[in-house]
Amino acid sequence: MNYAPPKLSLRARAYENFRQQILKANVVPGQFVSQRELTQLLDMPLGAVRELIPRLEAEGLLRTVPQRGLQIAHVDLSLIHNAFQLRGMLEREAALHFVKTVSDVDLQSIEQSHLAIVNSAQTGQITDELLAEATSVDWGLHDLMIDTMGNELISQTYRINSLRVRLIHLERSTLSAEILLPAMQEHLNLIAALKARDAALVAQHLAFHIHSAHQRILGQDRRVQVEQTDKHLNLHFSSNLQTEFS
Repeated sequence: MNYAPPKLSLRARAYENFRQQILKANVVPGQFVSQRELTQLLDMPLGAVRELIPRLEAEGLLRTVPQRGLQIAHVDLSLIHNAFQLRGMLEREAALHFVKTVSDVDLQSIEQSHLAIVNSAQTGQITDELLAEATSVDWGLHDLMIDTMGNELISQTYRINSLRVRLIHLERSTLSAEILLPAMQEHLNLIAALKARDAALVAQHLAFHIHSAHQRILGQDRRVQVEQTDKHLNLHFSSNLQTEFS
């Protein structure tokens, strides 16, 4: 017998629609919208949107401004630092669990998906479609590490914070042709440590990757980050990885 998945409530559907608007960059940080405009944007009835607003306000994704309406979260330095600090704390624990539980087969698949992005970037033009695919692969690994913990509270907290991080990226930095290969390289370093089952090295590479993303948001020169990689982490790439990024 086939069982249909449970239907989402109107409020849950409204929240998911709002999340998709952020992921698709259809709303931008600091943007003002009226309740009616938000209703049209989410394609949901006004009652569901009114029920959604307190949740979005509690999560720091929206605020009500008297005389002006609803404002999508404004990105400032405090939000950036707080969001990345929380991200680092959650993902470190997830990575330390992931290194002990992920299968070799899954790691091989994850690595191949990253190498496919690298190969496409090196042998052809870096298109918007490739950047979108790379973004999906990038976030997919982080999401998987979190969800592998099997803790709904952690996953929910992470998902909310990841929306804040997405808004920050919309305001400050998105995955571009210039940083695609360095970002993929950071992930491949992490994957190599996962394959070696070296928990300390996994934590080190993850911390650097999140720090690197944080610095990109703040506008630090990418060359300085590369120098930091070599100086502080003393990376040792396999000959294959050196070839991929030569």
